[in-house]
Amino acid sequence: MSEPCKTQRNFRRATCPMEYTMNEISGKWKLVILWHIYDEKVIRYGKLKKCLNNITHKVLSNQLKELAASDLIHKEMYYQVPPKVEYSLTEKGKSLIPILNLMYDWGLQFIDTPEVSEV
Repeated sequence: MSEPCKTQRNFRRATCPMEYTMNEISGKWKLVILWHIYDEKVIRYGKLKKCLNNITHKVLSNQLKELAASDLIHKEMYYQVPPKVEYSLTEKGKSLIPILNLMYDWGLQFIDTPEVSEV
């Protein structure tokens, strides 16, 4: 069994592997964004936004900035008119693919399960 996590109060430095992982990938949209980038290999901002229902420009931009800062995605900017930006997974981001596939399979298994209402 693994050791219990020892955490520091400093938000920038997690000493617990689970805490570190959650700091990197937590957020309503991050895993879905990673999934779509993985699925497309390289995706432009506009197409990614269309894939994500109900996400605002501000939220998508912030999530992409955080994923890039965590070195999970690479942002390629093409200086042309109109500007073109493409996103792809980094090697660190690609290391999450087995986890994303497991989560996708879990979702397939339970997506049509009727919700149980509490009495």
